[in-house]
Amino acid sequence: METKKIKKIGVLTSGGDAPGMNAAIRAVVRTALFNDIQVTGIRKGYNGLINGEIKEMHSKDVSNVMNLGGTILHTARCPEMMTEEGLNKAAAIYKILGLDALIVIGGDGSYKGMAELAKLGVNCIGIPATIDLDMNSTEYTIGFDTAVNTGMDALNKLRDTSSSHERCSVVEVMGRDAGYIAVWCGMVGGAEDVMFPEAKDVINSQRVIQQILENRSIGKRHNLIVVAEGVGGTQKLAKDIQDITGIQTRATILGHLQRGGSPTAIDRMHASMMGYHAVKAIMEGKQNQVVSFNKGRYEVIELVESMGMEKNLNQDIYNVIKILAI
Repeated sequence: METKKIKKIGVLTSGGDAPGMNAAIRAVVRTALFNDIQVTGIRKGYNGLINGEIKEMHSKDVSNVMNLGGTILHTARCPEMMTEEGLNKAAAIYKILGLDALIVIGGDGSYKGMAELAKLGVNCIGIPATIDLDMNSTEYTIGFDTAVNTGMDALNKLRDTSSSHERCSVVEVMGRDAGYIAVWCGMVGGAEDVMFPEAKDVINSQRVIQQILENRSIGKRHNLIVVAEGVGGTQKLAKDIQDITGIQTRATILGHLQRGGSPTAIDRMHASMMGYHAVKAIMEGKQNQVVSFNKGRYEVIELVESMGMEKNLNQDIYNVIKILAI
């Protein structure tokens, strides 16, 4: 059977922004244009699709964007995508625009929106982009490396000042439901302890305080504790540490600082390759697929299959952190 000639595709970024999204947009636009495919840029994610906020994209539109954080197409939450009316309107706009496929760059929430649109005849191709690295179908998501490097840089600076004053620093990093950023920052930042959502039943404030007391007994004069935002209680933990141990303790919440910044080389590379493979999948006639990076290779997986996969944080890393912190 002859593959249908692809003439026009759409691209949008959805959910939380992640460093490297612009590199993915650039790869999508230029790969499509190289193959004589028109590209429609959709602003503000699904919200822009529903409201028709679009523009035709040319090669010059993605010049000098590789080094930029955020997303040049902008992004926004879209409650309407949770309603039947909103989904039907989005699917109708897709058809009115004459799109052969819609490339969605985003996280789990974005993929759920894709799954619903697919039921309405929209051919969706997903590119995984979230700093949290919590998507089940892929070992890597765009933005993670930059977020960890931003966190590591902050931890390095905080360790300098904590060491000078012989203080304890409690640092909250992003990660509402997943501890990948916390665990990686804890490892590369040389933290004495890490608290993350997957281990709530194992790690608690009493254990952290006990560790700090043990550290003091062997001569350590400063401590660095990393907490994922999903665990919470960062300010209280800092107060408890100071009240119980007598060690001056400061809490620092990095927050959305980790979402910004120029993407690292790793994020730019993955984003560029994933953008290329997304367009390639469309040209090969693939329907409702997601681009993934697994076992060192880029691949496309059925959207429905990707939604059912499981991914678990390797908590062995935490054990290594404890050994190396001695």
